[in-house]
Amino acid sequence: MADRIYLEPIGLVDPSVTGLAGEPFLGGPRRFIACRQFRRGEDGAVVESVFPISDIAAAEEADRDLRPLLDRLVAVRPPFADVPLDRPVLMGVLNVTPDSFSDGGDNWDFERAIEAGLAMVEAGAGIIDVGGESTRPGAREIDPAEEIERTEAVVRALADAGATVSIDTRHAAVMAAALSAGARIINDVSALTQDRDSLALAADSDAGVILMHMRGTPATMQNNPAYACAPLDVYDALAGRVAACLEAGIPRTRLAVDPGIGFGKTMQHNLEILRHIGLFHGLGCPIALGVSRKLKIGPANSGIAPKSRGSGTLAAVLAAADLGVQILRVHDVGETIQALEIQAAIATTA
Repeated sequence: MADRIYLEPIGLVDPSVTGLAGEPFLGGPRRFIACRQFRRGEDGAVVESVFPISDIAAAEEADRDLRPLLDRLVAVRPPFADVPLDRPVLMGVLNVTPDSFSDGGDNWDFERAIEAGLAMVEAGAGIIDVGGESTRPGAREIDPAEEIERTEAVVRALADAGATVSIDTRHAAVMAAALSAGARIINDVSALTQDRDSLALAADSDAGVILMHMRGTPATMQNNPAYACAPLDVYDALAGRVAACLEAGIPRTRLAVDPGIGFGKTMQHNLEILRHIGLFHGLGCPIALGVSRKLKIGPANSGIAPKSRGSGTLAAVLAAADLGVQILRVHDVGETIQALEIQAAIATTA
């Protein structure tokens, strides 16, 4: 079997400011002037190298498998579920559960849930992600009928109000109910593997699908997670799920990928994935990222409650946005919008 090859765009610049040439990054105004290449052999050994874009012709001559990856790094991403991706899109978290890890019970009441969802839209969220089952570490699975009871009316009310709604579920019956109620996106932490009917259901719909990586189930995912190389292992797993969706008839334009920060990963794994998240552009799909309130690193914040991790969340979100992540799943929409606007203003000021 041939070595597996992975490309990560690096050296992102604005040519109008720097005067440096390069390859267009995701079809936008920025360019990448180099690539980090990973090669993994049959024995699992990983060899890392960097080549400047000026050497791209020689690199392609040496390895024809580079061109499809390069094409995906430069291609414009079309709208996802009719949501434009020409700037970072915020996906507001709306958990209608009593037991989610950071906000369980906050929006348990129907009226409060609708108020919170519409407030996030007003603050600038492009998508509202409605979830009726906690997937925190150790969470128990609930009956889909109970999940539908929690989410269906909320999805319908928000969709009727004009919001683009995603349903955060791993159950086909819940997906079907939410789509009938007006949801436009399926956000599945199991990447359409938990329920044997979910792949066919997604294929028969016209919904966008977010495929998230998770080891095991929420009940087991943090039981000693181990990877040979976390970014590449997660990439391979998501590549497999993208291939399964394509085979089932779901076009790549309806797919997004999420590396699943905190789902079957140690803190070191999370950091490695975030450091190399540009790799995932090689899958040719928008990247969605849910890092909100999850990271707790070092003595300064390791004991901080989830709701008090906003500053750390903003640091991770800004880093991800700078590396081209298109969909950012967050709890604090207004604060994140402010941070992204300041980041963009600084980057575009000559």
